[in-house]
Amino acid sequence: MSFKNQTEFLKELQKNNNKEWMDLNRKWYKQVRDEYIEWLNSMNTRLSAIDNDYYDTPGKKGINRINNNLMFHPNKPVYKDHFGAGFDKKPNTADFYFELGIDRCIFAGGLWRPEPKMLRSVRDAIDYDGEEFVKILNKKSFKNRFGNLFEDVKLTNSPKGFDKDHKYIDLIKNKTFAVFQEFSTKQTNKPNFDEELINAYKEMLPFRRYLNKAITV
Repeated sequence: MSFKNQTEFLKELQKNNNKEWMDLNRKWYKQVRDEYIEWLNSMNTRLSAIDNDYYDTPGKKGINRINNNLMFHPNKPVYKDHFGAGFDKKPNTADFYFELGIDRCIFAGGLWRPEPKMLRSVRDAIDYDGEEFVKILNKKSFKNRFGNLFEDVKLTNSPKGFDKDHKYIDLIKNKTFAVFQEFSTKQTNKPNFDEELINAYKEMLPFRRYLNKAITV
């Protein structure tokens, strides 16, 4: 699929980020959204064939709202500058995320600032079997694609119940366990882009499975 229509729409939307413009261009918005959902449906089908535990996520369930939440972020623009969607979106698990932006796109996955009970479960898993997690993070193909864990809020001191000299204390201090790959929007229009998404999904599977096992066992 070519995302040129979607990116052109996003460019114009950012020049005219208001409800009045959106109302005048509602037909265009519905067209690009429907095209995007159709592509999400096709990728959902392909990804479900890869992973036996895949949680069926049709496009309409996976796609994110284009409106920003102004109740909690009143200073943000009315509309986002990207189309975002999740795959394998089983509630309270680490899903796989794709974001189509104007200049950049990302593949991402993991747990973004999970609630305390879930976060404790991940830390306990690292305490019990951190070697396996480190092995996943340090795999050459994984590191080449995603680099290190996403740098987010991190504790200064050891969390309660964990020794400051713990072998994996640097990992345990994290509040977010996520990785991402960023690339140019131009790359989404290459013939092999769907395969690139599938390869990213496959590469991230062990990482996401480790986290999901930690929070569901």
